Amino acid sequence: MKNSESHQLTSLLLSAIRYGWVCTVCLLLINANTWGVNSAWAIFLNHYLSEKSFAGATHLEYALIGGLSISQALLISPVVAIANDRFGTPITLLLGTLLVSIAMLTSSFADQVWILFLTQGACFGYGMGFLYITASAILPQWFSTRRSLALGIASSGAGFGGLAYNLGAGAGIESFGPKWTYRALAIATLVANGACSLLLKDRNKTVQPNTRAFDVREFGHISVLLVIWWGFVTELGYIVLLYSLPNYATSIGLTAQQGSVVGAMLNLGLAVGRPAVGYMSDRLGRINVATAMTGLCGIFCLAIWVPAKTYAVLIIFALAAGTVTGTFWGCVVPVTAEVVGLRRLPAAFGMICLPLVLPTTFAEPIALQLVATRGYLSSQIFVGCMFLVGAVSMMALRSWKLFDLESKDAHERERHAAYDVERHSQRASKAWLTPKTLLTLTKV
Repeated sequence: MKNSESHQLTSLLLSAIRYGWVCTVCLLLINANTWGVNSAWAIFLNHYLSEKSFAGATHLEYALIGGLSISQALLISPVVAIANDRFGTPITLLLGTLLVSIAMLTSSFADQVWILFLTQGACFGYGMGFLYITASAILPQWFSTRRSLALGIASSGAGFGGLAYNLGAGAGIESFGPKWTYRALAIATLVANGACSLLLKDRNKTVQPNTRAFDVREFGHISVLLVIWWGFVTELGYIVLLYSLPNYATSIGLTAQQGSVVGAMLNLGLAVGRPAVGYMSDRLGRINVATAMTGLCGIFCLAIWVPAKTYAVLIIFALAAGTVTGTFWGCVVPVTAEVVGLRRLPAAFGMICLPLVLPTTFAEPIALQLVATRGYLSSQIFVGCMFLVGAVSMMALRSWKLFDLESKDAHERERHAAYDVERHSQRASKAWLTPKTLLTLTKV
């Protein structure tokens, strides 16, 4: 009887593991058809700037559209939490699918720039939020030891999708114009995201996550605030890289087609780098790897992008930076799960997303203003410094985590039966940033 129960339990566990990889593929495709499609805005942006497609439209307005699509995806996170709680995962994902497809379709009919604000900006952003935020909170429920690897593979979809859609949008605009290119994107996103919405399943009954849409108590935790600051500063760099590289390519004398290839190479780097970063995270520590990769991106920007004046060097930079520039989005879910736990993950992730509305909205306008007044060098230095500041934030988070682990071990040894982890973390938080915790070499 015991052998039968053990065999049944093993079968259920293996089945769950297998379906976890199905969910990984679904999230990969959702990322490809949200973040990947969104990155193709760089190609449309370069076309609109070169052809002056909309009379009176300024560079600042175009830049705001790209930032708006990401910021609205983050701003809507509380609404996404409410939708998941009331309607369930499949309905929420399907709603996001419809919004993304409608945004692409209606963008094809835009004859004034303000219409793109509503379609490519707001509507697409809302759809991406319903899809990405919902799916990202589900995948960690299926894994423990290979969580970072699974999320790294899934987040690589943004790179593969960006590679395909950058090249596809560039060829489509050249052959058929932007209107029919948008319509092709509407069909592709409807089919891919719709299928994934039906296949992706949550494990909420088992994990029982906190489903509160607004849990402002998360802002009272040092660890959450450090993750927010990491995302805030690195988004200022990431958005600029994502949208500005094709335009930078044309500014140094390259063709629009070469610019689209440079953008595609950045996304290829994302596709290759994120699974590798995820694998290293599981082996070397999730916070350790996130810290190192964020700092490395800043070094690449200052050491390679600043002197990049030829097509070959720019391609090298795009590939190298691409492997590490999206570290925040590739690592934020496993890092957050590491510091808050699975039960608090959905609420904490939603609260982390909200403050990122500001940098995602205004990063590209800030960069374009710097370019307009002081040239691209100022923008390049700004981007590099933002990634380095983000790495410092992660070093502080690593220090907090080490101190938290040591404190828990000490209390475990003292065998306090009524030990309250939450109260203890808050009581001891004043002494967590020390040379010892900053310099200790260990897996975190």
